Amino acid sequence: MTAVAQKLRTAAVIAVTDGSLVVAVDYVDAVASVPVTVERVFEVDASLDDAWRRLADVQRWPEWAPHITAATVSPLGTLGPTSSGALHIKWMGRNTFRMSVWDPPHRWQWVGAFPGVRVLYDHRFAASGPGVTRLEWLVQLDGPLAPLVRPVFARVYGRNVDRAIPRLQEWFRR
Repeated sequence: MTAVAQKLRTAAVIAVTDGSLVVAVDYVDAVASVPVTVERVFEVDASLDDAWRRLADVQRWPEWAPHITAATVSPLGTLGPTSSGALHIKWMGRNTFRMSVWDPPHRWQWVGAFPGVRVLYDHRFAASGPGVTRLEWLVQLDGPLAPLVRPVFARVYGRNVDRAIPRLQEWFRR
């Protein structure tokens, strides 16, 4: 039996460069008892709005993600609350997704699947300084085959993301 999805309310304390503290409340749509399979946190040289706008143009992801050979979004254009689409991954084929959380310019989450596994891809955005955005990407696997798939997925997907992040950071500097 899969875990029950529930809405969690968490608070995060974020240090600001002048030494003061800001408390931000984040509403997280997550599968409470499912571990995070892949997590990456990094910064890009772009304002929050610019980072959101550029990453919402998913069709351009193959420019910085060498493991993605093509990307499609429906309806055509940038991501939105009703978006669905597909990423064509080298050696893995087509991976479809549909939007499940839409909170511009702070967060989107889409859900994909393959036999016996539901995959939640969470993309979080936070201003980190003038012209700098902190990105947090979380991936969770749920479903009857998730415990078997999770270690291999973490290794392969994690490696792909680790290779893509420096290219994405460079892409933002152009």
